[in-house]
Amino acid sequence: MVSVYRSLEEIPVDFGPSAATIGNFDGVHLGHRRILAAAVKEARARGLRAVAITFDPHPEQFLRPAEAPKLITPEEERLKLLAGTGVDAVVVLRFDAALAHLSAREFVERVLARAVKVRALHEGGNFRFGHRAQAGVRELAEFGKEFGFTLTVHEPVRVRGLEVSSSAVRELVAAGDMKRARWMLGRPFVVRSGQVRGRGVGARLLVPTVNLAAYEGLLPAFGVYVSRLTVGERCFQGVTNVGDRPTFEGAGFSVETHLLDFEPMELGEDARLELEFLLRLRAEIRFPDVEALKAQIGRDVARAKRYFGLSSALFS
Repeated sequence: MVSVYRSLEEIPVDFGPSAATIGNFDGVHLGHRRILAAAVKEARARGLRAVAITFDPHPEQFLRPAEAPKLITPEEERLKLLAGTGVDAVVVLRFDAALAHLSAREFVERVLARAVKVRALHEGGNFRFGHRAQAGVRELAEFGKEFGFTLTVHEPVRVRGLEVSSSAVRELVAAGDMKRARWMLGRPFVVRSGQVRGRGVGARLLVPTVNLAAYEGLLPAFGVYVSRLTVGERCFQGVTNVGDRPTFEGAGFSVETHLLDFEPMELGEDARLELEFLLRLRAEIRFPDVEALKAQIGRDVARAKRYFGLSSALFS
């Protein structure tokens, strides 16, 4: 069981010593996981506790809310992914004015030295910290000599020639490039939410169309996607439209999934949906009439079925 501490005050006084890494970890992508794995490996070798130190909200959401990026993984999902990396504890620091104004030295002394008793630290080369991001890995190494911890700086992870980063994943998802986003994440891009109330929500799911409830995190570019939707205990193959449904005047934005292998099932009102985006089929366009739209949906469904058929053949 991974311990989660949401303030320095929650951390036990006898906590540590630790091997740690600090970051926003949005997406918990392959680059994050390599650094986390190195921290866990050193912790096991030296008899330390492996710790991930992260922030909520994302610093950009506090410092520049109008410009802050949409998150790849909201906090609940991020914590689950971090727990799966083998760390013993996650420290979630509330990013507020007090934390933002800590100098680099104060952060090292209060958080790393005093609270988590760090003995080994692992970071990427572009890591910045302290008030106005005043310090980087060079200063961190100097602090390590003073406060008694080692620093290992990791090179960026590259996948098929692409440098992995949270910003790169966001750009790919925002462009609808689910394949390259999957390369960087090491898994499909997923959205977790509920279902729109009033559209088949109740004791049973009776129709093969599911509309995702309002979602504040990152969504793919408008378009039509091969998808997979987990509803309760069932996983369905699907085709998902993200967009404003321009063929229908005033329809408004939706994330709507048509389930290919649908069957009626029990579904509580609070059921959580897990929607995986696998491949973008096309952009969202306005059709001259409903019949033209239905014909295109038929072609989309046929392509999705071929995708799942090929995937099944490759991995069977």
